[in-house]
Amino acid sequence: MVTDILITRAGEEPGAASFKIEVPAERVQQFEHTAASAFAKRARLPGFRKGKAPLAVVRKRFHDAIREQVVRDVVGESWKATLDQESLEPIADPRVHDLKFEAGSSLTFEFHVELKPDVAVGRVGGFTVTRQPRAVTDEMVDHHLEELRRQRAPWVPVEGRPAATGEMVSVTLATLSDDEPDEAKPYQIVLGEDQAIPDVERLIGTLEPGGTTDGDVTFPDDFPDESKRGQTRQVRIVLQEVKRRDLPDLDGAFAGEVGDFDDLAALRTAVREDIEAEARREADAHVRKQLVEQLVAANDIPAPRPLVDRLLHAYREAYSIPDETLEQFFTEFRPIAEAQVKRDLLLDQIVAQEHLRASEEELDSRIAEIAERRNAEPGEVYAQLQKAKRLKALEQTITEDKVFDFLLSQSTVTES
Repeated sequence: MVTDILITRAGEEPGAASFKIEVPAERVQQFEHTAASAFAKRARLPGFRKGKAPLAVVRKRFHDAIREQVVRDVVGESWKATLDQESLEPIADPRVHDLKFEAGSSLTFEFHVELKPDVAVGRVGGFTVTRQPRAVTDEMVDHHLEELRRQRAPWVPVEGRPAATGEMVSVTLATLSDDEPDEAKPYQIVLGEDQAIPDVERLIGTLEPGGTTDGDVTFPDDFPDESKRGQTRQVRIVLQEVKRRDLPDLDGAFAGEVGDFDDLAALRTAVREDIEAEARREADAHVRKQLVEQLVAANDIPAPRPLVDRLLHAYREAYSIPDETLEQFFTEFRPIAEAQVKRDLLLDQIVAQEHLRASEEELDSRIAEIAERRNAEPGEVYAQLQKAKRLKALEQTITEDKVFDFLLSQSTVTES
């Protein structure tokens, strides 16, 4: 691209670079004329037919909007020129700083660009990792069956006694101020599942359905709302209803309700197979974790600050971290973000140099497998994934499977 825009590299660090941009006044005037002409064609001004207002009038009437359009157009063309001149591989759109725009003068600003850093992969194999699947016991199967019973158990009312752990209560709770209750709020709580603070559960445990009690409750030191931690409130609790789970019998009828099982033995077999499959997935995930740790340790991969900062801000959004704890959060999570950045850069480079990115044929094949499991048409599954914007995630999963298959073929996996 031939251009009269002056582009000068102003700074550089791993994962980022800065460029000073100067657009001559003559070129800015061309952008301004183009923008003003576009506004003139669309403008409806009193005393003029549409598109017939003089440019001088249009410039005065739409001064701010034309100026904004000029800046957008200049920045866009300058970014294209920078990409062409510097042969950049940006990972995001650039940030614009220090923009100076005076009438009749050149327009200047700086681009700050986050870049994919150069990554040199030396060693990709010769590691030893251990796969250790979790042993599946009869007790684990029994526990899972009990969970199935709890999930399918209806809630039935309890009369004439306080609620026990594991039972569900319907209560209203009001804070007392000078012995007068504020507005009572309704709650449903399963006791013993940390759905209410301990003092609230203690007070509920003193009541039978229909009962009322006043008492002090102290918020624990780990209460989510920091402003309430350690504080004591006087409350009034009314217990309206207690319900218990009516657990079904663990028999053939229950097995038939859970799924297409002829008897309880068939259900137990299916549950054991599910737990064993999960144990294998956990073991495979641990093998991958070991492999990545050894891979990163064997290769001197940078963790560019801009990429780490970007990931930290993503963590912040995911965990809804408040501003007052942000500095502490960033300090604690920075090592985690650095490790993740190194992992991603290293695996991306291996994918590129070994040509392991998922192909369209592999994506189609995976979609066909999903369709078969769902007893659906592949086209229907593809449309569903596309609508949910999950095609990219599926492609990334296939690519990651391929890269780990490659890496594991280069190393030794021991079973224990």
